[in-house]
Amino acid sequence: MRSFAELMLHGPAGEPVDLRRTLLSHGVAALPPATLDEDGRALTVTLPAASGPRTVRISGGRAEREGAPRGAARRGRDGPAVALLSVADTGPPPAAAEAAALAAASRRVLCLDDDLSAFYAQAAADPDLAWVCAGAGRMLRSPTVFEDVVKTVCTTNCSWSATERMVAALVEHLGEPAPGAPGGSPAGRAFPTATRMAEADEGFYREVARSGYRGPRLRALALAVAAGELDLEPLLTASPAALPDDEVERRLLEIPGVGPYAAAHVMMLVGRHSRLVLDSWTRPKYARLMGKPPGTLVADGAIGRRFGAYGACAGLAFWLFVTEDWVDEPGARRPPT
Repeated sequence: MRSFAELMLHGPAGEPVDLRRTLLSHGVAALPPATLDEDGRALTVTLPAASGPRTVRISGGRAEREGAPRGAARRGRDGPAVALLSVADTGPPPAAAEAAALAAASRRVLCLDDDLSAFYAQAAADPDLAWVCAGAGRMLRSPTVFEDVVKTVCTTNCSWSATERMVAALVEHLGEPAPGAPGGSPAGRAFPTATRMAEADEGFYREVARSGYRGPRLRALALAVAAGELDLEPLLTASPAALPDDEVERRLLEIPGVGPYAAAHVMMLVGRHSRLVLDSWTRPKYARLMGKPPGTLVADGAIGRRFGAYGACAGLAFWLFVTEDWVDEPGARRPPT
């Protein structure tokens, strides 16, 4: 598989980016149309493109050094860390414009334009979080905010297996295929557009996706986005000065099916890190890390106070605190959110 682009693994202020930590940053990251390698070192994802979806593999590597023999950096010599982008479908090599678009979408997925330097400067003085300064903290996101909202709604009030079933059905039955996508599988298909989800009737959500009470809500969300009545993209693209976190949260909470947990989760994925993702997994995990007896929880207010000094990054600090051990051992897989 030949790479067609390289993305430098550093943030806007030159801060390091740990690719594996990014790929394993949260459970929703591995839902279709994305799949992670068993060791969590590469991501295969089908991305939308103007000429049709393409399936891309994102893996780690080293940039070629100027004047070095071709391939020398990949054999282990010096060279800055990069994410290698390769086409993983049966289509032709991407033309220049398509390659540029896929690279831009991959930058977005990896959050490479998010500046975490100020967060790292603060975390460096925190014994519990100094380890993050090596490049943790980027929350893998989808090509669209719509996709992240839909997936997050599919995580609420259900088992992880139910989340996987619902999202897989949406992608398999409503997603546009990339070249060579197999039938009867979500593999090789892009996440469905809002228009395509709006076209599906309630019977699909009830009988195929088996999304329960979420079905009408997902369809209503898709209808609103497809009709232009709801624009979710500014939640990512607008600056905090133009769109404060309180307003982002308010807009998310207005969406049927989005409560405080889901709003906090989506905010993390769009780079708004002020809210803590408090749910049935993070609360017990935090209590265990704090040495509490099994079954004992720490009050949400106390958790908030522990990370309150991080201000706009309080939620990110909390998330990294409870997920540090996800990448402790080679080949370790992260649990779902």
